[in-house]
Amino acid sequence: MAHDTKYLAIVPLAPIGSRIVFLGSALVPLPVSEAELGMPWNWRIGPVGRAAGDAINLALAFTPQGRGLRPWSPVRIKSVWQGSGDITLSWLRRTRSLAGDSWNAPEVPLGEASESYDVEILNGVRSVMRTVTGLGLAAWTYTAAMQTTDFGALVTSLRLRICQNGQLGRGAPAEAVLTP
Repeated sequence: MAHDTKYLAIVPLAPIGSRIVFLGSALVPLPVSEAELGMPWNWRIGPVGRAAGDAINLALAFTPQGRGLRPWSPVRIKSVWQGSGDITLSWLRRTRSLAGDSWNAPEVPLGEASESYDVEILNGVRSVMRTVTGLGLAAWTYTAAMQTTDFGALVTSLRLRICQNGQLGRGAPAEAVLTP
């Protein structure tokens, strides 16, 4: 099938559903500044050489949220089940900072104005039973009293979600199921 070269940029070069698609240097990020995050953008997309108001153009409205600037999900979620029934939780942060790509540093730099995490305790069907916000350390203790309030007894396994907070909101969640 022959294609008109002026439309070549919109012809799919890889079939829909392809597992791997190699993108060349023609793909560039949108020039969105942090000041423009949350503000609606209106685009007209169409063939080169056509006026923006041409009916052939596709109208597209979107609002950039800066998801790629939010913190990554924490990793290495660990638990220590105490004899008292308390469960001590800890995790490691990740960073988008270029200085975080070091094998020699004991931990990665923060990369945010302050350190803050949210922890959600989930039940078996992923309903949130408890939310703790604004933790300043990468650790928290889920006490026996909290477990009894949330579940009626001490838990034998714990499903949870942890997010690092950043200047642009909650980062990607890390989920884990922990057992003693």
